[in-house]
Amino acid sequence: EAVSSDEDMEEWRPPEAKTSSKRARGPAAGVKKPAATRTAKPKVPKEPKVHKASGVPKPRATRKPAAEGKPPVSRNPKNAAVPGTATTKRKISECVNKWVCVNIVTLLHEENTIPFIVRYRKEMINHLDADAVRDVQMVYDELCSVAKKTQSVIRTLKKDGVLTPELENSLRSCRSADELDHVNAPYKKGSKLSKARRAKALGLEDAATALMNTPHNLDLRAWVKPGTEGLSSVEDVSTGVVHILADMIAKDSDTLTYIKTCVTIQSSVSKSALNKKEQGKSDQGCKKPGDEQNKNKDLDKFHLYFDFTCNIKRIQSHQTLAINRGESLKILTVKVNIPDRVRSDFTLWCINNRWRPKTFVVFYLKLLTYTLLLLHFPNIFLPTKLTSAAEKESIAMFVRNLRQRLLVCPVRGCVIMGVDPGYRHGCKLAILSPTSQILHTDVVYLHNSGQQHREAEKLRHLMIQYSCSKVVIGNGTACRETEAFFSDLISRRFFHPLDVSYIITNEAGASIYSVSPEAVKEMPDLDPNLRSAVSIGRRVQDPLAELVKIDPKHIGIGTYQHDVSAGALKAALDGVVQECVSFVGVDINICSETLMRHVAGLNAGRAQSITEWREKNGAFINREQLKLVKGMGPKSFQQCAGFIRINPLTLNSARTTSQSAPAVPDKPVAKKGKGKVGVSIPNSLNPLDQTCIHPESYNVAQRFLSLVGGSVDQIGNACLRQCVENKVKASCVDELARAVDTTPETLQLIIDGLTQPPGFDIRQNFGQADFKRGIVSMSDLQVGAVLTGRVDNTTLFGSFVDIGVGRAGLIHKSNITLDKLPVSQRRRSLALGPGERVEVRVLNVDLQRGRIGLDLIRILQ
Repeated sequence: EAVSSDEDMEEWRPPEAKTSSKRARGPAAGVKKPAATRTAKPKVPKEPKVHKASGVPKPRATRKPAAEGKPPVSRNPKNAAVPGTATTKRKISECVNKWVCVNIVTLLHEENTIPFIVRYRKEMINHLDADAVRDVQMVYDELCSVAKKTQSVIRTLKKDGVLTPELENSLRSCRSADELDHVNAPYKKGSKLSKARRAKALGLEDAATALMNTPHNLDLRAWVKPGTEGLSSVEDVSTGVVHILADMIAKDSDTLTYIKTCVTIQSSVSKSALNKKEQGKSDQGCKKPGDEQNKNKDLDKFHLYFDFTCNIKRIQSHQTLAINRGESLKILTVKVNIPDRVRSDFTLWCINNRWRPKTFVVFYLKLLTYTLLLLHFPNIFLPTKLTSAAEKESIAMFVRNLRQRLLVCPVRGCVIMGVDPGYRHGCKLAILSPTSQILHTDVVYLHNSGQQHREAEKLRHLMIQYSCSKVVIGNGTACRETEAFFSDLISRRFFHPLDVSYIITNEAGASIYSVSPEAVKEMPDLDPNLRSAVSIGRRVQDPLAELVKIDPKHIGIGTYQHDVSAGALKAALDGVVQECVSFVGVDINICSETLMRHVAGLNAGRAQSITEWREKNGAFINREQLKLVKGMGPKSFQQCAGFIRINPLTLNSARTTSQSAPAVPDKPVAKKGKGKVGVSIPNSLNPLDQTCIHPESYNVAQRFLSLVGGSVDQIGNACLRQCVENKVKASCVDELARAVDTTPETLQLIIDGLTQPPGFDIRQNFGQADFKRGIVSMSDLQVGAVLTGRVDNTTLFGSFVDIGVGRAGLIHKSNITLDKLPVSQRRRSLALGPGERVEVRVLNVDLQRGRIGLDLIRILQ
């Protein structure tokens, strides 16, 4: 489904012109008749444990089936096509071939994780990314849920004796739970019989059918039965027939689709909110000014929706969520309306297009009047559908923001001071080593008059003592004052000979983490306030390793997180965390248990078992030793092995510090458990274990190395890289793949693993934190000024950019146009994401409301 997105003209800074947000990516050459599958944004339910797909519907194609010539299930398609996608800002839909959907469902039934599928089964999924695979999974699970519910409803109605072939067909045609509830509503126990059902009970269904098919032969007088209620006159019979036909038309999918294009959603300020506001004004002298101010602020937040009307085709997702929040707070009154002007349009459409009656036009107009009354039923389910679509888009925004926040390039190789700013209780400091070890913690009172010089001297002593030249300041209370203090010292070269710089980072969730069981276990002897300073510093040193310790919903990304389904949001965000951790990879000998549990194939129990094994036996020498860990079965090992690294440098360090050598058995070790047999575990280092190459492809990697004349000991060095590049230039990847008996996708992954330098980190291609030495205030901004900044957060209506003035500016989505984006980003569902550096122009500055309007000039690569 691709819903056009008209520009919202009700934003706080109205855009100059409307823009269309529809951006499509067509199928690539070579893809014939792709089947379009409806998809929605991430929700990661439990992977099904059934291995047989019988009785379960396959993902439904919305247009036409895939070309018959496509391979059904193939791990090695000869001509794998590049996937085509169609994206919009309102809803992201993937055009997925039918054979790809079948493969994805099969892989999920086999309990494969999405990161494993995306990296090591590319040829089976036509190179789809993780979001697209997750979309297919979600649609499939939704269809399975609807099918299961449909079967239950049909059994119930059959048992009650009210199931007819027509009703069963209507139920089986439903494609969502809302549609199913709509069709089933009149038949639920306890519900009143509808007028149509009462008319059918009187035997008027044949008359209704005759009216539609052979109206010239219809004589309503034949159904008149004097003395029978509902049949006593021709007028009663006529009314009954109209009710049956109106019910049939109102449930017709084409009619519902047409009428929905005319529906508007209206919101207005509620009477109770107005009464409270008036009452607050009269009682102003009796109440605390702070309470009254907070209530007025709540009202002001919704002033755009005090008299709001919008067609449901054009309403924006953030508007839907804002209206829902206002209604839940009893500030807004909301209703769905079919305007009066729709009657004539709807009548003409029915007569000329859909139903084409051959006679009885006056009678037909009466029928359509009743139909319109029935069509007000969308008041019940339309808001639900709007909310569902808005939630999915909001969750998609959270997913994108979280992924970019987690994949920010770490700042390595330097000592960092983390600062949790504060007034009365002082600024908490934590000095961290280049490997994130805590070197020193302290508290300084930078904002108490009379103590500032002494505290500045204390700061200088600490920074020189630990050679610390990078300061990370949390963006909470007293952030601006703390920044000004450091900026003043830096401008006076107070820390000479150190060249000190600082950065403001988002501290959302640091306080919650500081009192969590994980923080207590990791830093048992530290005060919670000092733990916050440690967390703030580590967020810049290694964002991924630190942010996975915090519940994603507390990281401060996206909007309306409290207005969307908590379960769907958690499932989507957990899926993204697993994806990021897995694709970056973890060094099994030094990573924390918290980070380890987010690797694909692992969980809290297996991560704890790995940690216990490591503490008991010493460092892991190779990936195969993971099979010795309690709870690590063949499937778990297959899913996690490719994402786990054995780094020789950290292995040697662990061996040096270890009191005893690892107790590794030299003979086959029998693992207890059903179906487990003895396995032989080598106790030697395998250089391939430091790469992204999966153990299942080690034999292929060895054959390829023999082909290019290299060895595993040369992994990552320039000599091997040159040999591989020369071989690839001489013969294409497809030919080499045939020579070593594998797929081009697997061989390309092997080539990447062999040629990447030791310790390669995919995050090095992402933006790094920007440190600065001075500040600019909001009052210094001039309209038209060109600045650089970094995207701090992305919402459904635009992107917030930190330009270093203590207040993020908003680039409204109308100012994020395709011509301003690099070609590589024009096909993304969301143009800008957290961490991206941009060049912007100041459009307006509202000092009173603290708002800055920006225009995007370009993205800085």
